[in-house]
Amino acid sequence: MIAITTDPIDVASALKLLQADEAGAIDLFLGVVRDKTQERSVDHLEYEAYDRMAISEMRKIVDEANRRWKLLRCVVIHRKGTLRIGEIAVLIGVATPHRADAFDATRYVIDTIKQTVPIWKKEIFSDGEVWVNATP
Repeated sequence: MIAITTDPIDVASALKLLQADEAGAIDLFLGVVRDKTQERSVDHLEYEAYDRMAISEMRKIVDEANRRWKLLRCVVIHRKGTLRIGEIAVLIGVATPHRADAFDATRYVIDTIKQTVPIWKKEIFSDGEVWVNATP
């Protein structure tokens, strides 16, 4: 499952999608909105995405992860819109027969998403705002 949503991410539902009898490991990464960036207090974040292209790029990333690590299941969900402190911005879940592959695949998926997928983050502070990692 690969999705971009304005709704809160349901971790329990994602975990159910990852369960497989052959899985010896399920690795779940949650990217959460924190309250400070470089000592500046964050009020909230705003995410924008080019949905169709972002989904396509995330699918390519998952396909490559599957080629490298033979995933049993993979779930990628990214929020867009306004997110408050403590909300989950991204969920990456991977199920594999062995834990090392699950860890490696999860790291690959999140790191590659941050580098290549057209999802943009704006940090809103009490005294201004800044776009972060607006490169893809």
